[in-house]
Amino acid sequence: MINFEKHTLKNGLRIIVHQDRTTPMVAVNVLYDVGARDEDPNRTGFAHLFEHLMFGGTKNIPSYDEPVQHVGGENNAWTSNDYTNYYVTVPSVNIETAFWLEADRMYELDFSEKSLEVQRKVVIEEFKQRYLNQPYGDIPILIRDLAYKVHPYRWPTIGKEISHIEQATLDEVKSFFFKHYAPNNAVLSVAGNIEPDEVFRLAEKWFGDIPSRAIAPRNLPQEPPQTEPRYLEVKRNVPAPLIHMVFHNGRRTDPDFYANDLLSDILSNGPSSRLFQSLVKDQRIFSEVNAYISGDRDPGLFTVTGRLMPGVEIKKAEQSIRTELNKLTQTVPSDYELQKVKNKVISNLVFDEISFLNKAINLALYELMGAIDELNREPDNYQAVSPRDIKETATKIFRPENCSTLYYLPL
Repeated sequence: MINFEKHTLKNGLRIIVHQDRTTPMVAVNVLYDVGARDEDPNRTGFAHLFEHLMFGGTKNIPSYDEPVQHVGGENNAWTSNDYTNYYVTVPSVNIETAFWLEADRMYELDFSEKSLEVQRKVVIEEFKQRYLNQPYGDIPILIRDLAYKVHPYRWPTIGKEISHIEQATLDEVKSFFFKHYAPNNAVLSVAGNIEPDEVFRLAEKWFGDIPSRAIAPRNLPQEPPQTEPRYLEVKRNVPAPLIHMVFHNGRRTDPDFYANDLLSDILSNGPSSRLFQSLVKDQRIFSEVNAYISGDRDPGLFTVTGRLMPGVEIKKAEQSIRTELNKLTQTVPSDYELQKVKNKVISNLVFDEISFLNKAINLALYELMGAIDELNREPDNYQAVSPRDIKETATKIFRPENCSTLYYLPL
């Protein structure tokens, strides 16, 4: 059970506090309602670029990391297609340093050609290392472009291509910041050994004077239903063939999210899962196989992927996966099998609450999803899924016309 208190400043900044007396630390988390889906299709990768630029310093604080280290803290950030998140953990007695730093960079960065060029090089190098120069690295780029035709989920957070970051101008970067980085487009969540009233006081002191900004209503193109199967075959310098299949499914906030999540676990969560037992252990078609869902704010993807054993034909591998998926559309899983994966999920939820940082991040995420009251009901939501729910969800998702398949073959 995560108890929390909420408050909203006049500028629109939402504040959520969870008091945890079991730790001498505190996590200060700022989640911005901006991700790769908010980018211009001709200037992708900007949300991720800003994850780096936000550590480049402001006019008041040339180095973000140095003050954090001086008070015994740590910090990091991540970007997704839906969000950009920043967090800092410090001893609770030094919490005001975290507020000072986060408020200062929310107000305005020290925009300069020099800082842009430094971070541009970092992002381009990351693009090359993770997506271009690593075996199987370009799969996220290829599969998203295959599965999506109009929705901005069709590119990953790194962007569609390096040229979009190479050609980014300082004016474009400034415009992106003031369009999305604002108190009324963010959630400040704090978890740790701190009094809620003190958090609200510090929030007013450091964030209260930051002006709200005009945030344009989000009007993203909606992906139409896929009406026929899609295929793409590529050849790369990789050691083994790989098949990557994605099916369109729903939003993170849809009622059937929990059935989707448990369905993916039935297929591939651990050595007793169906895909491992049948396709890796018994038939030896794959050396590894996995299934997972994206859990996006807009309709996302259910992924099934596997790396083939030597000598196995790609079509045989694909059919073996479809056979396993079809079993779930025809017969309900046993109560035992379903309860087993439920127990794993629920235990993970419980262990998640041990970390004060995880609690800070989850509070912010659920608030932006508009589902913060669901946070403490998650175990019950998973327990409520029935074997018939699993079968109905599988039948809805695992349709041939709803699938995009990537054949990733060695040269």
